[in-house]
Amino acid sequence: MAGMTEESRPRRLVLASQSPARLALLRQAGLAPEVIVSGVDEDALTAPTPGELARVLAEAKAEAVAGRPEAAGALVVGCDSVLELDGRALGKPADAEDATARWKSMRGRSGVLQTGHCVIDTATGRRVAATASTTVRFGEPSDEEIAAYVESGEPLFVAGAFTLDGRSAPFIDGIDGDPGNVIGLSLPLLRRLLADLDVAITELWT
Repeated sequence: MAGMTEESRPRRLVLASQSPARLALLRQAGLAPEVIVSGVDEDALTAPTPGELARVLAEAKAEAVAGRPEAAGALVVGCDSVLELDGRALGKPADAEDATARWKSMRGRSGVLQTGHCVIDTATGRRVAATASTTVRFGEPSDEEIAAYVESGEPLFVAGAFTLDGRSAPFIDGIDGDPGNVIGLSLPLLRRLLADLDVAITELWT
């Protein structure tokens, strides 16, 4: 922007995720993150509970990107989501058969979408992390509706085999909590984590 000094430019914000939904949420909130995919092997990490697993995965993604030269000086945000159902952590389904089985087990029930968030300030080395939880009340789609949804391919690329901002939205009766968290990133939690690092989210607006 013409006339903008180095001091007045917003801090660089890097999203350590290839999720288009997370990128869209940040852009809608007035932010302009760069994207650097972490390449973390999610299947190699474990934790005692689904909520802790989501946080561990988010931390691993943020750490992997924060350690790269191209992220120097930036604020790095890592996120990862899992659906907690019957005490188990469900990430992306393995295949269409798995996605179909998931939906048949979820319909008419409630689960908790856990999204881990980690922010690392590479300029100072400081880091903060937390998990946001949102209860999701699933409707009762028919076998035919589930088959059509799985055939669309969408559930193979999202945690829990569903998303609030896509074709599965009509099959979700309601949520209790932050809708952005279900989509992949809680903006209120991100604001609080940035504040813990002495960064106001308004300073990052573009």
